[in-house]
Amino acid sequence: MSAIDDQHAGSLPVYSRTLQTSATRTAELLLTMGTMDQNTSMTNSELLAAVRRPLSPDAQIEVPASREEYEHVQEILEEKNVKYPRLQYDGWRKVAIIAAAPSPLHGKMVGELMTRINDAVKSMPGLDSNIKGRLSSSSDMSNTTIAGDTPTTRNWDGALEYSTAEGDILMVAVEVGISQTYESLRAAISHSVCALHCRVGITMCVKEGNRGTREPIQYYSTAQEWDTAIQQAERQLWTALRNNPYGPLIANGFICYGRINRVVVETFRQEDDTCPPGTLLEPRQSFVIVEAGQFVGGDVPSNLAELRLGDCIPTHILSGNTIAATPINFFSQEWFERSFGRSMLKTALQRIKDKSKVRAG
Repeated sequence: MSAIDDQHAGSLPVYSRTLQTSATRTAELLLTMGTMDQNTSMTNSELLAAVRRPLSPDAQIEVPASREEYEHVQEILEEKNVKYPRLQYDGWRKVAIIAAAPSPLHGKMVGELMTRINDAVKSMPGLDSNIKGRLSSSSDMSNTTIAGDTPTTRNWDGALEYSTAEGDILMVAVEVGISQTYESLRAAISHSVCALHCRVGITMCVKEGNRGTREPIQYYSTAQEWDTAIQQAERQLWTALRNNPYGPLIANGFICYGRINRVVVETFRQEDDTCPPGTLLEPRQSFVIVEAGQFVGGDVPSNLAELRLGDCIPTHILSGNTIAATPINFFSQEWFERSFGRSMLKTALQRIKDKSKVRAG
């Protein structure tokens, strides 16, 4: 059973309307999209209206939509050359998924998980260097699969692939959810496992606490003043991090990153080869790493009681079942706290930068 709070595992609304504003260049580009395709019947669709709204980093919302609506809006994004938000489509649930730009915490933890697993494999003694060299990582890759009556297009957060003469084999998929429902996170990793046939999926679900009153926009006369203020804020954040490794991180009298209420790491795997592509998997292993701002993962196995060498390198390439069952020990408290804390601080600092402006002229 999952260690995610019941409030995240239960019945959840498909389309969240609690969107926060963010004054970004992407938002400005999106707001101009209303001038395009005015003669098209889909122009005033709920999906297009949702895409036009600015999103906070890490935000992800789902909108009921047809595949045709998704393709229409995706064309508009491509024509505008907009990197974010990213648009995906779940053909099984008939929903379009709008994903905002990732925060430093999201992007860093995806990279850390992949690098940590990759390094653990490559440090194993007795494994041929040519075999080790065929394992590589990739991130934010778009994949379209056709199963059932509607194609599904999704981007995985990160993955480890093994290169062969016949092509790359997806071995381990990673998804990190911050401003994302648990149902959506499970759907994303289930797609990688059941539709793309990766050996094992790993998710990290992060829940940030309430930040209270947000810092107002601060204006500075010169770039030098701005830089000095940012440096002062960064020093305050480092002090806060040393005192509270899982927040809250406070600078200038405001909470720039809330206390971490919970971090849960889970693993997913197909029970058999007959698992339909649209299956919503239950986690095989579920571990609470952080609870109420405290590390509680001291008993978590370093391979999450799941990850083995045969999950990272195809078993037919290895010498036998014994070596394939060798655990890949990558998780540790020291690694997690260092990586997570620095990534949380970078996110807090980015929030301060987003609210700090130099007056024109």
